[in-house]
Amino acid sequence: MEASGSAMELSPEEERILIRDITMAAESLAKEGDTFFLISQRWWQHWLDYVNQDMTSTSVNGSSSYGAHHHDSASSSAKRPSAIDNSDLIYDATSKGSNVEIELHDTLVEGRDYILLPQQIWEKLHGWYGGGPTLPRKAINTGLSQTDLAIEVYPLRLRLTLMPKGERAIIRISKKETVGELHKKACEVFDLILDQVCIWDYYGEQKHALMDNMDKTLDDANIQMDQDILVEVFTDGNGTADGGCTIPLQENGYTEKYSTSVIVEPSQSSLSAADGLSTNNYASRSCSSEFSQSQYLASPSNDLDNLHGTNNINTRTTPLGLTGLLNLGNTCFMNSAIQCLVHTPEFARYFREDYRQEINWQNPLGMVGELALAFGELLRKLWAPGRTPVSPRPFKTKLARFAPQFSGNNQHDSQELLAFLLDGLHEDLNRVKHKPYIKSKDTDGRPDEEVADEYWANHIARNDSIIVDVCQGQYKSTLVCPVCGKVSVTFDPFMYLSLPLQSASTRTMTVMVFTSDGSALPTTCTVNVPKHGRCRDLIQALSNACSLKNGEKLLLAEIRGHMINQLLEDPLMLLSTIKDDDRLVAYKILNVVKNTIYLQFVHRREVGPGNINSSVAWEFYGIPLLASISRDEIVTGAAIQEILQRMLFPMLGSEELQPLSMSGSSMNAASHSHQDRANKACLDSDESQLKVQELNCKSESTHKMHLQLVDENNAQVDLSSVENPIMMPGSSIVLFINWSKKDLNKYDTHHFENHPEVFKYVPAPKRTRGEPLSLYACLDAFLREEPLVPEDMWNACLNLRTV
Repeated sequence: MEASGSAMELSPEEERILIRDITMAAESLAKEGDTFFLISQRWWQHWLDYVNQDMTSTSVNGSSSYGAHHHDSASSSAKRPSAIDNSDLIYDATSKGSNVEIELHDTLVEGRDYILLPQQIWEKLHGWYGGGPTLPRKAINTGLSQTDLAIEVYPLRLRLTLMPKGERAIIRISKKETVGELHKKACEVFDLILDQVCIWDYYGEQKHALMDNMDKTLDDANIQMDQDILVEVFTDGNGTADGGCTIPLQENGYTEKYSTSVIVEPSQSSLSAADGLSTNNYASRSCSSEFSQSQYLASPSNDLDNLHGTNNINTRTTPLGLTGLLNLGNTCFMNSAIQCLVHTPEFARYFREDYRQEINWQNPLGMVGELALAFGELLRKLWAPGRTPVSPRPFKTKLARFAPQFSGNNQHDSQELLAFLLDGLHEDLNRVKHKPYIKSKDTDGRPDEEVADEYWANHIARNDSIIVDVCQGQYKSTLVCPVCGKVSVTFDPFMYLSLPLQSASTRTMTVMVFTSDGSALPTTCTVNVPKHGRCRDLIQALSNACSLKNGEKLLLAEIRGHMINQLLEDPLMLLSTIKDDDRLVAYKILNVVKNTIYLQFVHRREVGPGNINSSVAWEFYGIPLLASISRDEIVTGAAIQEILQRMLFPMLGSEELQPLSMSGSSMNAASHSHQDRANKACLDSDESQLKVQELNCKSESTHKMHLQLVDENNAQVDLSSVENPIMMPGSSIVLFINWSKKDLNKYDTHHFENHPEVFKYVPAPKRTRGEPLSLYACLDAFLREEPLVPEDMWNACLNLRTV
C-alpha cells in the first residue's frame, strides 16, 4: 500500500513532533482494555532515523520507551520509509485474512524484534505509510492495583477436544476473559448449542474440574498456555443423556464417576456449610452417600473433592490432623512446608477459628486476603475427620498466581517457599491498617533491655499478626567503627536465620617458588592458610616454608597463557578471589632494590621444522621467570644475558656441570624428592656454593641465549643487536627466550614446564560419626565477628558521613 498524499505534506520534523505529543498523552492515560499494536523494530528504527536525521540529539522523547531503541546517531541522508512491514513477526507472511489467524513467532522479544505502540500512534503511522498486517493486543491488569498494566502479546493458546466425537481445535483467548466467554467460543468453533455443552479443565488430559463458574477469569481458574480443554456434549437434543457430564472425585489418586444432570441455573443444595458457604451451585449429584453437618463445618469448601470415602470413618476414635497431601508432581517441597505449618499448634488453633475478621483487605503489600483464605481452607481440610489424602491443587493455584516462580511442576527450595508463604500470610493478616513512620533513636548508652523493648514496640506498631506472634524475634547487632570507635547497637527483627554450614577453617594452596639469583631449583610448595584469609597470609606461609632471609621478599603472580597475568601485590586481597584452578608463582627477589623494574622472561620454543621460505614458528610454554633491577642502573643486553644465565644455572644438564657434578646431582635429587622434602628444598644455598656458581656462570658466559625485547610498540627487538643502554619506560619489561633444540638439550627445562593448580580437587572424605554437623557450630559461625569493608563503614558510621 502506498502512503497517502496527505502524508507527503508533513516534513520529518512535523511527524516527529506530532508522534512525540501523542506519546506523552497516551502514556499518561493508559488503562486496562486499551489497544496497543505491534510494529517491526526494523521498520520503527528506519522511521526514527528518518525523522531524526536533522537533529543533533536522536531522542524522540527522553522519557519514552518508544524511542529508546534507535541508534545514537541517524544518517543525514535517511530516506522516507516504505509501507509498514510486519511480516518478520508472523509465521505466515502472506496471510491477509482475519487477525485471529495470524500467529506470531514464539520467540519474539520486545525492543529487539518489535515495539508496542498505542492505538493513536499506530493510526497515524498507518495512515501515513499504510502496510501491515495489523497486530492489535489488549492491555490487561496483572496485579492488585489498576496501574499494574501489561500488554498481552501472547494470549492463551488452548487445545479444545470435543467429546465424544474426538475433534480437536486450537484457539487464542485472553487469560482475563471469563469462563463464559471460553464456553461461547468453544461452541462457535464446533458449531454447538450453548446449553448442551460443558467444559472441563483437562490439564494433562485428565478431568480436574468442571468449569461452571461463568464469571471466573481463566487466570483465576489457573488455565495455562497450551493447556487442554475438554468440550463435552451431554444431551442428544431430545433431553436424554448422551454419555453425561461426569464429575471425577480424585483425592486418593484414582477416579470415580457419578451420573449427574448439570443445571445451568443455580440450584438449592441440601448440603450447606457454616457462614453461608455452600456446595457447588452449578451441579447437583445423585450420590447415595450422606454427609453430616459436622464434616462440612470442619471443612468449609466450595467443592466436594475431599468428601469421598468419609462416610465409612468413625470420627469419634480417629485422631485429627493425620491427613496427608497428594503429590501433584514435584510438590514435595511445598507439601513438607505446609505440613510443618498446619501442625504448628498456634496456627492450627488460629485458622480453625474465625480468622477472617483479621484479614487486611486493603494492605498493598498483601494478596487481598486470598493467600490467607487459601491456606486456612487447606488447613481445615487437613484437620477434618478422616485420613483421605487432600489435593493441594487449589492452594497451589493461588500460590502460583502471586508467586509465578512456583508455578508448573519444577522442583523448588522448600525454605524459599516457606519464606514467601510466611511473608504473604503476615501481610494478609496484618492487624495494622495504617503503618506509621517511626524514626529509630540512637542507643546513647541506654541498657539493652530498654533499647530492645523500644525497637520491638516500633516493629509491632507497623507489623502485628499471628505470624509475628509465633515466628518473629529479635537479634542484637553491634557495629564498631574502626576509624572513630563509635559503637552502634540495633535490635533487628527476624523470622528465620540463614546459617553457614560448619566447614574447615583452613585452605590448602599449592604455589611454585622461583629464585631470581639461581641459588635453588624451582620448587612446589603446599601450605595451609586461613580459608577467609588475605594475600599476606599466603605470603607469610610461603616465607616460612622457604626460610626467606632478611633482604628478600616474595612476589606473588598469577600465570595465564604462560605469561604473568597480574602481580598480586596487595597484601589485603582476599584469598577467596583466587580460584582452585588458578596457577600461582612466588618469585623470591631482593627487597633492597630502589625504583624497581621487573624483567619478565617468557619461554618460547620452535614449532615444527619450518619451511625454507618462511620464518621459524614459535609457541609459548612453561612458567615465566622474573628478576628485579633498579631503574637507576644502566641496563644493557649483556647485563640481561648475565641475569638470565644466573637464573638458569641450576637447570644445566650433568654434562655441563662436570666440575660441579656432586653439587649438580644433589640439586637434581632434591628436585625429585617427596613433597615434604620438596618444601625444604627451598632453603638457600650457602655462600661457598654461591661463589662456585658465580665462577661457573662466568665460564658459561660465552653461550648466549636468543633473547628478544618487546618494546612499547609491541615490536620484538633482538637483544644481540642492541649495543646502547636500554630505556625503561614502564615498571616491567617483557623478554622472549627463544629456546632452540640445542638449548633444550643443554638445560633440564622440565622444572618450569609443569605448573600445578592452586588446589587439585579430590572427593572429600565422608564425615565420621565423631564429626557430627553441630547446630551450635553453625550458630557460632553466624555470630562470628566480621570486619567492615570501607563501603560498609561509610554506611554504618554517621561520623564518617559528616566528615
